[in-house]
This record gives sequence, structure tokens and C-alpha cells, in this order.
Amino acid sequence: MPAWIPYTLLRIALFGGTFALLYLLNVWYWLAAIVAAVVGLTVSYIFFPTLRTRVATELAESRARRAEASPASADDRGVDERAEDAD
Repeated sequence: MPAWIPYTLLRIALFGGTFALLYLLNVWYWLAAIVAAVVGLTVSYIFFPTLRTRVATELAESRARRAEASPASADDRGVDERAEDAD
């Protein structure tokens, strides 16, 4: 299973749990959403670095494989860049 699936589910659960708790405590919904987002971010950043690192590593490997599969041409500049350089 790709690492991004459990990491995403964990982040959603942290957000949802915090939001539900704050909303049940009659905190305004927009304030509850902001606090839940901050709590979800900080908790996942502090307590789940190995999972976050696995996600980043898998993403980097995927991008490297994609770059190897479609090698860039010798001139990979855009049309506008080539036109500007021609002047």
C-alpha cells in the first residue's frame, strides 16, 4: 500500500476528530476548522515523521521514474523562451 494513503487518512482523522470536538463544544465552525487544521498539521508533523518521510521518498522516486521514462529533449525551453532568445 502506498504510504500516502495511511498518512492522508490519519490527517483527515485528526482534522475530523478535532473539528467534531470543538464543534460539540459550541466553538464557531470557522474557528473550529482553523484550529482543527493547525492541530492536524502540528500533530502529524511532530508525531509521524517516519510516515511523512516515506511519503516524500515515494513521491521523489515516482518523479525520478517518470523523468527517466520520458527523457527531456536537448532544448526543453518553451516556445516563448526560444522566441525571446532568438531576438
